Amino acid sequence: MPKYAFIGGYSSASWKAMIDNPEARKSVVQKAAQSVGASVESFYLSFGDDDFLVILEAPDDATIAALAVGVASSGALRGIRTIKLIEADQVVDILGKARTAVGAYIPPGARQPAGVG
Repeated sequence: MPKYAFIGGYSSASWKAMIDNPEARKSVVQKAAQSVGASVESFYLSFGDDDFLVILEAPDDATIAALAVGVASSGALRGIRTIKLIEADQVVDILGKARTAVGAYIPPGARQPAGVG
C-alpha cells in the first residue's frame, strides 16, 4: 500500500489547548485516518519549522488527499504538506525510466533531445 508523509505544525491556539488539556494525539490522528481507509504507521513530534511528522498508508492518493483536506479544514494546523513516499528499492526502475525520458525530451530552444551525458 502506498505510503505518505504528512508534515506540519500546530496553530498557537492548538498548542494552548493541548497545554491546558494534555492528550496523546496519535490515537486521534489514527481514528481520522481509519475513517477514510488509511492508517498511521508512525507519528513523531519534531523541532524546527514543523511540529509533527506522520507516516501513513493509504490505498490511493484520493484517500490521503481527503484526509489532509478534512484535517486542514479544522484550522488547528499550519503549514501542512503531504508527500507521497517511494520505496528506495524502486530507484533502479525510476532511473531507467528517467534515462528514457531524458533521451526523448527536447529542452526549450533546443532542436535535439537533451540526451544522457
